[in-house]
Amino acid sequence: MTQAVKKQALGRGLSALLKDPDNNIQSVDDKNADKVVGNIIELDIDSIEINPFQPRSNFNEESLRELATSIRELGVIQPITVRKTDFNQYQLISGERRLRASKLSGLTTIPAYIRIANDNESLIMALVENIQRHDLDPIEIALSYQRLIDEIQLTQEQMSDRVGKKRSTIANYLRLLKLDPIIQTGIRDGFITMGHGRAIINIDDLDIQTDIYQKIVSDNLSVRETEALVKTYQESLKPTPAKIVKGNSFEVEENEKKAISTYFGTKVEVKVAGNGKGKITIPFHSEEDFKRIIKLIKG
Repeated sequence: MTQAVKKQALGRGLSALLKDPDNNIQSVDDKNADKVVGNIIELDIDSIEINPFQPRSNFNEESLRELATSIRELGVIQPITVRKTDFNQYQLISGERRLRASKLSGLTTIPAYIRIANDNESLIMALVENIQRHDLDPIEIALSYQRLIDEIQLTQEQMSDRVGKKRSTIANYLRLLKLDPIIQTGIRDGFITMGHGRAIINIDDLDIQTDIYQKIVSDNLSVRETEALVKTYQESLKPTPAKIVKGNSFEVEENEKKAISTYFGTKVEVKVAGNGKGKITIPFHSEEDFKRIIKLIKG
């Protein structure tokens, strides 16, 4: 008997164990739990529900059909991972693509690793395992990071340890969620790259973001061209320095100011503008003082 056949036989034997009501394993301390947890077991596909914490939402139908064809010919090479929720009931942790393709191929059972975990542990395992996949788009990864923050209260430093990514890398993904939803969809659908998104995110105005996004798509702009476009827009927002108007301005000498003040018997203010125009302000302190100044002006 080959090793593959032995594993398959073992998996079916353990599957029968799990269907025995007298062996309803709920924790690692239960009888026969050591025979189940961590082992590959053939499970009925109908007994497995999709993980509600699954971050991935897009599945390429053509790719699924190709995988289904491969599964019909070779079987499921990599087991899925599930957690036990109730008697003969399981919830998917990772491997939804394999599970969907197995259903398409007509399989009624699928090899699976069984884990016993609470909802938080299940969410972390599902998100971390999916983040490390190569076929997730940047927005799916960003949403997974955000869920780890919102639902598990992990810090970026803690996530860095869990997923083996630099904190700066995680921060760059999370910033994508500040983009207008139209642009996020554009990244998911492959119209623009994460690099384009990182350039656009430097603009706060969502309307301007979408204008630039549309220009990227219509003109097929590169990331570098997009960065230049964003820089040009940002430069346009900077205030223009006030221009110095050159005219016929002149300075009034202090002795001239003093002479005017002496003549009117009060401190006179003299101002001259850049074009040579100006004004003289003569203060007065009473009606009598006002009439005195008028008399001086009239000569």
